[in-house]
Amino acid sequence: MIIGYARVSTREQDLSGQLAELRAVGCVKVYSEKASGARGDRAELRKLVGRLMPGDVLIVTRLDRLARSTRDLLNVLDSVKQAGAGFRSLKDSWADTTTPHGTLMLTILGGLAEFERTLIQARTGEGRERAKARGVKFGRPAKLSQHQRREAIERLNAGEAITEIARTFGIDRATVYRLQQ
Repeated sequence: MIIGYARVSTREQDLSGQLAELRAVGCVKVYSEKASGARGDRAELRKLVGRLMPGDVLIVTRLDRLARSTRDLLNVLDSVKQAGAGFRSLKDSWADTTTPHGTLMLTILGGLAEFERTLIQARTGEGRERAKARGVKFGRPAKLSQHQRREAIERLNAGEAITEIARTFGIDRATVYRLQQ
């Protein structure tokens, strides 16, 4: 079955052009919504992908109707592939997983995106190491100073109520409980 997906970003925009194009190429069912492409939780797209069956083909008029970023596009296309379905973009003829050439192009695109992600992770890790070497402390700041920690532990050992200790230092009871560990 050929299934279409149409999307516009704002309520003022009109879906009619996309809907006409999708029906003209034989889409039996067309899912449409008015939602920003930057949102990852588009209800109609999620519903469409969840209903894809092996052999179905998902068609969009342009790639930007499906996703805003390469990562988002690859995630959606992976879900389509997992369902055993194909994908085509009418205006981006190279984006067609129903042909060997289209599959090759999207595989290359996926490889480049993965390579870019690896480079970003490496740069981030190197930056984190440089910051540690400069003495930068990561994580949340401690709620209590060393002196306050010792005092709270002494009060715990003396049998004082956890709620009272927490109130004294202006912290949650959970923080006091963690001092016992």
